[in-house]
Amino acid sequence: QVQLAESGGGSVQAGGSLTLTCVYSGDMDTTSCMGWFREVSEKGREAVAAIRTRDGRISYADSAKGRFTMSQDSAKNTLILQMNGLQSEDTGLYYCQAGWGCGIRIDYEYWGQGTQVTVSS
Repeated sequence: QVQLAESGGGSVQAGGSLTLTCVYSGDMDTTSCMGWFREVSEKGREAVAAIRTRDGRISYADSAKGRFTMSQDSAKNTLILQMNGLQSEDTGLYYCQAGWGCGIRIDYEYWGQGTQVTVSS
């Protein structure tokens, strides 16, 4: 089993920034990729970013490119999503996920409880 715990959500004004953190533990050897997805009220679930853990290759959804930056601190078992230039359409519940398959997808095997991001205009 894999455990994922997100934190760092909050409320910001449009143009602001937030840093989300995911602490992971458990049998990470059963996974090859990690990432973030969000649940937005009007769009449903949407993948945001993904990292292939064996080589650190990172992919972003078009909505995240140029604004969001994901990084991994393996020593601390932490996945970080730095979000800049937030807009109201970024409002939603953000989840950390991990799984065997890779790519900008929402169907990884494991995910956490989520952390709420609210952007006011």
